[in-house]
Amino acid sequence: MRAVMRAALSCAALAPMLAWGAPAAKGDRILLQADEVVYNSDTNVVTAQGHVEIVDGGRILMAQQVSYDQKTDKVTASGHVSLMDEKGNVAFADHVVLTDQMRDGALQGFGALIGKNGRMAAVSAERINANTVIAHHAGYSPCKICNKPGQRTPVWEVKAVRIVYDQAAHRIHFKDATVDFMGVPVFYTPYMSQADPSVKYASGLLAPDVGSSTNIGYFLRAPVYIALSDSNDATIAPMVSTDGGEMLEGEYRQRWDNGGMWLQASATYNPDGGLSDNVAQTYDHLFGAGRIALQPDPEGWRLGYDVQLTNNDTYLKRYDLSQLDRLVSDLFVDDDTGRSRFAITGYFFQGLRATDRPETIPYVLPLIQYSYIPMENVGGGQFRFDVNTAAINQSDGPESERATAEMRWQLPFVIGGGQLWTLRADVRGDVYHVNNDDLTDYPGVLQKDRFISRAIPYMALDWRWPFIADTGRNTAVVLQPIAQLIAQPYGGNPVGLPIEDASALEFDDNSIFSFDHLPGYDLVESGPRANLGGTAEVYFPTGSVEALVGQTFRLKPDPIFASDSGEEGTNSDVVGRLSVKFPHLDLTDRIDVDRGNGAVRRQEIYMTGTYGRSELQVSYVSLPPEAVTLGLGSREELNFQGDLNFYRNWQAFAAVRRDLIANQFLDTEYGLGYEDDCLAVSLAYRRKYTSDRDLPPSTSIILRFSLKTGDQPIIPFTLFPRDVFSSVHS
Repeated sequence: MRAVMRAALSCAALAPMLAWGAPAAKGDRILLQADEVVYNSDTNVVTAQGHVEIVDGGRILMAQQVSYDQKTDKVTASGHVSLMDEKGNVAFADHVVLTDQMRDGALQGFGALIGKNGRMAAVSAERINANTVIAHHAGYSPCKICNKPGQRTPVWEVKAVRIVYDQAAHRIHFKDATVDFMGVPVFYTPYMSQADPSVKYASGLLAPDVGSSTNIGYFLRAPVYIALSDSNDATIAPMVSTDGGEMLEGEYRQRWDNGGMWLQASATYNPDGGLSDNVAQTYDHLFGAGRIALQPDPEGWRLGYDVQLTNNDTYLKRYDLSQLDRLVSDLFVDDDTGRSRFAITGYFFQGLRATDRPETIPYVLPLIQYSYIPMENVGGGQFRFDVNTAAINQSDGPESERATAEMRWQLPFVIGGGQLWTLRADVRGDVYHVNNDDLTDYPGVLQKDRFISRAIPYMALDWRWPFIADTGRNTAVVLQPIAQLIAQPYGGNPVGLPIEDASALEFDDNSIFSFDHLPGYDLVESGPRANLGGTAEVYFPTGSVEALVGQTFRLKPDPIFASDSGEEGTNSDVVGRLSVKFPHLDLTDRIDVDRGNGAVRRQEIYMTGTYGRSELQVSYVSLPPEAVTLGLGSREELNFQGDLNFYRNWQAFAAVRRDLIANQFLDTEYGLGYEDDCLAVSLAYRRKYTSDRDLPPSTSIILRFSLKTGDQPIIPFTLFPRDVFSSVHS
């Protein structure tokens, strides 16, 4: 019995050696199973043979034979040797010899599974220092390999004269390496390194972008990812082009308790810039956001910012950095306690359109907001108190300061038959200081410097009565009429009031059942009025259909609404929405119908259909001039985006945006792509038909590819100096 136990302890020590970890501590419970265990007292050799299985914690060694020579302190395992550690890594060998208290050894016919998909194979291998494996004439690939004829070659593989796997650093180093694609060598490097599949964040080369554009010529973008820690990283992306100069782009990201930040910046030198393509120009941009907690409490004070800046109007679109044409930056400090909030914010806006005049674009400094919402009811109802002040400044145009205070009390209750009633009382007061000095170009501006004040009270009653019917087969129908009555005095919009917010009015299904349809704080609705309509919903086992319709009625017209706003006169347009949601279909139709002649004045249709890995998105937008912000005129567009999985991992994609009023395309894109667990590659053709100053219509062809390792679609290879290999013996 002593001989058997001694053999068990000796052979079990082999397990942690090949399990890519430290040796087992003395006293660990070890299970040895074998057909036979023999102890030769003459040679002091313990041999376990026949279906040998040694279990040490979560590590398992299996072989046909395992022997331990006590005199030479040598362990030998042979016959389909396999070993799995507690992390699931599996090593294979035909023959294994371990020495130096089983810390070092040699392996013949070596193979290993690393992480979920990593695979390494070698003619022979050595193990030194208990945590370093040196494989000779080896190959490594993270790709899945099918054991079928014609499918055993991985999509991509790194072959090397020597591979050093440093388990402590979780790095795999290659010497004299070639990268094979479908068995064909495509790239050689004398030295290369990458993280093993267990590493979530590893520095290295990201997938490059290669292509051609009529704006910047042929280009190559080669980003490098830098993993600084588990909570922050950076990306440096240099780009060279034949007609657009050189660009250096960088991004930094960091997360911490109750906050985080990211910054993206670029700088470009283009010797062929300007309208004549012969003026040297320098461009740059800065985007980012951050939220910084000023105290440990997640609901306490914090500092935040959002930044969007560039020094050239067409730079972002020219280099395909962003399609934005209005940039917004802000800096704020706020405090969220319970249901209340206090914030001080400053806003800066930048316009990139040809019609924008920087001197007329305002900036807001400061905007102060305070909302007090007690946790308990007041007088049986919900109480809210808001204070809002804003100073709006611009280089050329009216400047104003506003202070607003508003109190609101709301009482919901239910009466017989399930009728839902909500009573609201609201009172608001505003004080404006308007400075119109030297504004000779602004008709209608009355005085150079004046104060404007007003008070706006109203009472409102909201009534809803849902009717629910079970039609059987797990289908239910909900019908709900809605009526809102608002009692408010006429007036409330004094002459000379600065108008900033109301220009963004959108009368639609989202605002129809609001007591005030106008956004912001400047213009307000006035006079008695009613919002009438209802909703209908049908719920099926796998989806739902919902419809909404509504209209506003007034005793007399409100003069603040223009003739094309949809709310002029004593009754508004009829607005509605239809939504269909099922597992493979999502459809939304938003509509505005003229109350006079029944014509459709505004319509938005969005549809998404999915089937397996294929997807189709179609949208149609028809907007009258008053519904398009910033005075861009009428808009009628059709958008199409499709992604068709037509054969296994092959995808064909297309995107089309067409202006139906001008009867011309705006943007088109077509392409072909392939993606599996190991490789992603795509080729896209893009055409932009619009022009903007020095940015003419353009055509681009872009090739993207990435070799995946684990869950990261990157090429995490890093070149490194020769001394990495000189640190281990040959």
